[in-house]
Amino acid sequence: MGAGIAAGADTGPISSQEAAFRAQRAERRRASLVAFSILAVCLLAAAWVSEFYPSSLIAGAPRIGEYFQRIAPHLELRHLLAGTETEGSLAFWFYRLDSWFLLILETANMAALGTLGGALLALPLSFPAARNLRAPNLVRIACRRGLEAMRTVPEIVFALIFVWAFGVGALAGILAIAVHTAGALGKQFADAMENTEMRPWEGVFAAGGSWPQACRYAILPAALPDLLSTALLRFEINIRSASVIGFVGAGGIGQELYQVISFNNYEEVSAIIVLLIITVSCVDLISERLRRRVIEAVA
Repeated sequence: MGAGIAAGADTGPISSQEAAFRAQRAERRRASLVAFSILAVCLLAAAWVSEFYPSSLIAGAPRIGEYFQRIAPHLELRHLLAGTETEGSLAFWFYRLDSWFLLILETANMAALGTLGGALLALPLSFPAARNLRAPNLVRIACRRGLEAMRTVPEIVFALIFVWAFGVGALAGILAIAVHTAGALGKQFADAMENTEMRPWEGVFAAGGSWPQACRYAILPAALPDLLSTALLRFEINIRSASVIGFVGAGGIGQELYQVISFNNYEEVSAIIVLLIITVSCVDLISERLRRRVIEAVA
């Protein structure tokens, strides 16, 4: 009998804890159900406002296939390796490969210079923007809002502004990419710095160092692998951006792509798209290997 009383005393707290756990789990489920219901209503409202109707998708899907059919090259196996004068050959499809290659090279240069300029502008702004580095509140807020403003405005809008200011050409594209990249990298750089170990930071101050010295010798070496990795990844993204901003006269292959689309030169559209895909794939592979080697070297 004493053993039964002891067993009951032992199971009493366990039963109450189990009941509390089940009640808490039920409350979480109700909260999740309410949250998902609100999200579903918001998504449906957004679809209604933006006219995202299934009927529109069904009606427009065949047109997408029709356009791809138009831009597809008319290749013939018997003439596949013939010269540029023979219709149905690869050479005929890429008959302007020399000029397109130079434009793609210009696009890559725009992306590289824009990424470098954006990174150089983002780095000094990211130190005061990081919350853990204890910059004055006014300076920190100004840096964070400035970075937000730069990355909120799309590259193509900056490109329109710089084309108006500097004229048509690659300079406008480089500046547009650099400004937007500075805003994007500044936020990511600051996030990387906020995740660093702070004991070296405190050690520099304990030794009598200043705030810039603490940033240089304590934070920068610790965050450098993440900064380099982020910058290289941004370069890959900027290759695509440089291809788009050419639509507004900011140079590169995008300007040529806009012209062939405007004149309905369908086969030239597909040829340029294929070259862009090959270029981006090559840049991705090279950047990935370079990023790994750089991280291994500085880690």
